[in-house]
Amino acid sequence: MSKFFPDMYQKSIYDIDYKKLKHNGIKCILFDLDNTCVPFHENEGNDSLKKLFNKLTKMKFKVIIFSNSPERRLKKFSNLGVEYNSSSKKPLSHSFYKILNKYNFKKGEVCIIGDQLFTDIYGGNKVGIRTCLVEPITDVDFFLTKFSRIFEGRLFKKFEKKGMLKKGKYYD
Repeated sequence: MSKFFPDMYQKSIYDIDYKKLKHNGIKCILFDLDNTCVPFHENEGNDSLKKLFNKLTKMKFKVIIFSNSPERRLKKFSNLGVEYNSSSKKPLSHSFYKILNKYNFKKGEVCIIGDQLFTDIYGGNKVGIRTCLVEPITDVDFFLTKFSRIFEGRLFKKFEKKGMLKKGKYYD
């Protein structure tokens, strides 16, 4: 069960203390795309997201959109000015290690931010990088994600019963 537990939990990508991440040695941030950065049905990044990515780049973070979506979808977000890793196959470890090796990052220097316990958080925890869960932007999901949300809800209830994690009670 601990493999599904995030190191951090915030309302959105805009509520994260990036200075604290920097202070804690994070050099690379992997952002899930759908329902983390943009609603699932949108096909381009908005101005707020572009400003956030610019700010993080100026803070010397390596920012990468790290998504299970195919390349044809991620190309639509080229206006954001950051790299992307498409078809990441989270929670499998291969793409995580690909990023670590390509940029020569240590596990403690990378953080994944995403809205799903079973893909983003579990994948990051399996590899040993820092994980940050955020609330999904919308309730509209890819049809397969709808099924995992059911199991995710059950897992949240287990975490809550153990006093570990409560929906809407954020921490970093």
